Amino acid sequence: MRIATIILAGTAALTIMCSGASAEDALNGLVTKIDRISGTVAIKQTQGGTVGANTGNAAEEFKVQSGLSLDDVHAGDRVSYSASETGGIKTITKLQKQ
Repeated sequence: MRIATIILAGTAALTIMCSGASAEDALNGLVTKIDRISGTVAIKQTQGGTVGANTGNAAEEFKVQSGLSLDDVHAGDRVSYSASETGGIKTITKLQKQ
């Protein structure tokens, strides 16, 4: 029983560490909506691969990290971005127009 508890605790810790590391990877997407007043942006993530590979993704809405400007980005722009999630809130930490 004690060994099972240790294994489960280790697995949970590893899962948390891995999910945090992958959240900071650069992603590519298409800006679908910007709300400069509330500081949010909706991005539809694009995936590499075969033609039609990105047709099923829905846009995700993100808060924009304080100090990050949305002035150069408009709906319809392709962007490279990094995001993190804290307390269930997804936040854009880096946003660059392609």
